[in-house]
Amino acid sequence: MALRVYNYLTRQIEEFIPLHEGWVGMYVCGPTVYDHAHIGHAKTYVSMDVILRYLRYLGYRVRYVQNITDVGHLLDTGEDRILKGAARERMEPMELVEIYTRSYFEDMDALRVTRPDISPRASGHIPEQIELVKQLLARGHAYEADGSVYFSVESFPGYGKLSRRRVEEQLEGVRVEVEPGKRHPADFALWKRAEPEHIMRWPSPWGWGFPGWHAECTAMSTKYLGQPFDIHGGGVDNLFPHNECEIAQAEAATGQPFARYWLLAGTLTVGGVKMSKSLGNFVTIKQALERFRPEAIRLFILNGHYRSRLDFTEEALEAASGGVERLHSAVAALRDRLRAADDRGEVDTAWAERLAEVRARFGQAMDEDFNTAGALAVLFEFTREVNALLASGASVNQATLAAIDGLYRDLGETVLGLIPDPLPRQAGAGLEDALVRLLIELRQEARQQKDWARADAIRSRLAEIGIILEDGPEGTRWRLGR
Repeated sequence: MALRVYNYLTRQIEEFIPLHEGWVGMYVCGPTVYDHAHIGHAKTYVSMDVILRYLRYLGYRVRYVQNITDVGHLLDTGEDRILKGAARERMEPMELVEIYTRSYFEDMDALRVTRPDISPRASGHIPEQIELVKQLLARGHAYEADGSVYFSVESFPGYGKLSRRRVEEQLEGVRVEVEPGKRHPADFALWKRAEPEHIMRWPSPWGWGFPGWHAECTAMSTKYLGQPFDIHGGGVDNLFPHNECEIAQAEAATGQPFARYWLLAGTLTVGGVKMSKSLGNFVTIKQALERFRPEAIRLFILNGHYRSRLDFTEEALEAASGGVERLHSAVAALRDRLRAADDRGEVDTAWAERLAEVRARFGQAMDEDFNTAGALAVLFEFTREVNALLASGASVNQATLAAIDGLYRDLGETVLGLIPDPLPRQAGAGLEDALVRLLIELRQEARQQKDWARADAIRSRLAEIGIILEDGPEGTRWRLGR
């Protein structure tokens, strides 16, 4: 079955066919680094990470580019977040962006998000952005006004094709900067004139200034991926105006298509309202990691479709934590059994067929626009079978155990990023395990003394709190119940 994706450009599910066989160019809009990243950012970048992982799992060579916005841009509100943040913390703007760029990558590394192959900074690509503006002026799609340069939306008939808005509609419900010199209220800045007190500014043919927000993504994506390229990813909240303006700039400058497939992640909400720094309803990734494992945060995100809106609740993260515990417990038990096995043999025929079926069903889910919820359902169903096998005490040879472990490594780790090796907490480590082990020893003593009532009572009390004991040839193991 071929990979099919939902393309926001066409609003249709399409078969994914890269421009160059076996090679994929993928660009994702990165963060503006003026503060710590929050769980809303995690929703976007974990979603994009699994798309990247699955493409590589399918055998594609992927060049993954994700920018860092380290240049202050005037928003429609007139706010420059980087300059505002620098003033808040009483430091130089570039000092601020260094701190929060490092913070962002620390968070992504903690969440086990794959690093981009290229992480270009806006401040390092000012010449490319100036060249883009020159091209647009030369082709009649831009005009200068008092040291600033604006894109003329009326000059580009395709403006609005991603957001499906006509120019006349694009001002409705959107705060658009209206200032002297603009020919149309919807025209957007390609280059802004900087006042003398504006710290982040560069020389240009139009005087000292700084690039508009949208210019950086157009300039950097095409520099490293060419034009057109295969996938443009990011959050759906940037669809308008940012992504729309990217398309207009790129295609007006060259006459060529910009990006072929637009894969955009849905927003994270709190009580139905988008998580946002400006609203103050956010939880930073660092705060979340103080309470929850990174794999639990990933599972919480992947339990929903990447395009869907996801509501943040403590209960949902607690449930995801329980799911990760069950998954890790099963894999830990499997790997313990594998280390103890000495009968190599051949992979059991029935299990070989079952593993092939699980891989196929997992792939079918992922091939339908990266349906991680469906893929997880397949993996957890299989985990129940693995737990039953291990609890049965049946003899399983090393080759079969290794094949089962290989499936977890490929699907659970390579694609979903949920099962690291070594596991964060395997059986035999930590205070919790030590206490359970003590009770297991007391139960064993009771059994040796033929005090079956006490042995059964220990097992029952542990089961009441969700701890399942499994007696087998290698002794008694414990795991968290469903």
